[in-house]
Amino acid sequence: MNQIIREQARLIILKSLAEQVDERLNSDLLVEMLKPFGIRKDRAWVHEELKYLQDMGAVTVLVAGTVQVATLTDKGHRHLEREIAIEGVKRPSRPVS
Repeated sequence: MNQIIREQARLIILKSLAEQVDERLNSDLLVEMLKPFGIRKDRAWVHEELKYLQDMGAVTVLVAGTVQVATLTDKGHRHLEREIAIEGVKRPSRPVS
């Protein structure tokens, strides 16, 4: 179950970034973005997920004091568009026509 939660959270993080005009959010805001989906984790947990997504090339991360600012990369965007699949990140649903 832990792996499923992590994969779902990573997808939610990528989608949340894509919804922003500048495609970036800080880790405190990402904690809040996960709550409506039943994922109640602390900032340190989100930092672990951002590290994973950074290692996979889906986001870049800038440390700003005690928070981290994540920015969606082209690879992360391509995952959301279903052009590629990033291991460890849930695949987005197919768009409804």
